[in-house]
Formats: sequence, structure tokens, C-alpha cells
Amino acid sequence: MVEHCPHHDVSCVHKHSCVSLVPIFNHLEEDQMEEIMRAVKPLSFNKGELIYKAGDKSDSLYIVNRGRVRIYRLSESGKEQLVRFLNPGDFTGELALFNTGLHESFAEAVMDTEICMIKQSDLQELLMKFPTISLKILEEFSNRLEQSEKQTARIATEKAETRLALFLAEWADQQQSNEFELPMTKKDLASYLGITPETVSRKLTDFEKMKLIEQKDHKRIKILDLDGLLLI
Repeated sequence: MVEHCPHHDVSCVHKHSCVSLVPIFNHLEEDQMEEIMRAVKPLSFNKGELIYKAGDKSDSLYIVNRGRVRIYRLSESGKEQLVRFLNPGDFTGELALFNTGLHESFAEAVMDTEICMIKQSDLQELLMKFPTISLKILEEFSNRLEQSEKQTARIATEKAETRLALFLAEWADQQQSNEFELPMTKKDLASYLGITPETVSRKLTDFEKMKLIEQKDHKRIKILDLDGLLLI
């Protein structure tokens, strides 16, 4: 059995919640999770802090325990391209599983964030002992590849309004609600969809005039006509 953490031991509580909640570990037996806890180093980042940057050595797996992380790249001209957001249970730095190279992207905490870090050598040892972790990581690789290919195809072939409409519809489906808060700023959403922030704002206003959506306070959106949105 995993030992209960003393109330005053914040590091222990952090490690336990990270290991017991994240999908790549939570299928293991408790004594196996206890072994993983010993390899975890808890880290905290303030909003806006970089967890790593392009050019840094890639030798660790980073798992989000609490908070949110923004992964982005910079083009040669310095323009940001949003890759994805990481929420609790998600991870980055997985290339360290195979070899020690350099990061090609930036990882930024978009709010105060707690990370569980596992060094490459410890992780490889754990994968040898518990092969099911490898299967969970491969499953995540597959999901990311599918999402990346879908996103690339949309940017190449779909109009800006179609990209935005499909994003809203898919996010509503993920949230299982027709009313939700956008998961990112309009600037990040524009970067993710390959359009400008001005286009995002203009198209949302157009959708509202067409009575497809209603824009509420902050970043909240209510979809009024999902079928109509999917026909954009």
C-alpha cells in the first residue's frame, strides 16, 4: 500500500496526487505507484514562467499535476505557433524516452502550475519494469499525431470561418455542453487555427449575427445552432 503523506509534507502530497491521477500511471498497482513516486521531482512554476525553451536539453518527462501549460514554437521570423495546451494529467518532453536531444518548442505555465518531473534514466528503468506505461504513452502519441494531422489538413484546405466553427463544435462536444469557456485566449486560438486575432473576433461576431452563437462575459460562448455552425 502507498503510505499516506503527512499533512505537512507538501512534496509528498504533490507526488502522490501526480502519480495516482495521471493516465499513464493510474492503472498501476499501489506498490508500483509508490516506486514511481520515489523517482518524481515536484516543481512549481509561476504564471508566465518557462518550464523549458527551444534549445534546452531534452532529458526529462514533465507531467502537469495542477495548472496549465502552453506549448508553442517560434518561426524563423519570430512568429508564435501554438502547438497545444497541457492540462492536469497531460505530459511533455516524451522524446527523452528515446534519446537526449534538444527541445524544439517552448513550454510556458499559463497559470501557477505544479509539475512532476522524471529524469530520462529513471523513466527508462520504470518502463522496463512496468511495460504498460509504454502502451499508455504510445496511445497518447497516437492521439497527438491524429490531432496534428487533422489540424494541418484544416489549415491547408478549410476557410478561416470553417476552422473556427469546427473548433467551437468540437470543444462543445469535449465539454459535453453547448455553453463553455474558450480554453485559450483569442490570440492563442488564432495561432492554433492559423489565422489572425482580428479574424477570430470578426468571425465570432459574424456567427453571433447569424444567431449561431451567443458571446457572453469573459471567454464564454453559447452555441445556439450547432447544425448551422457545422454547415459554415
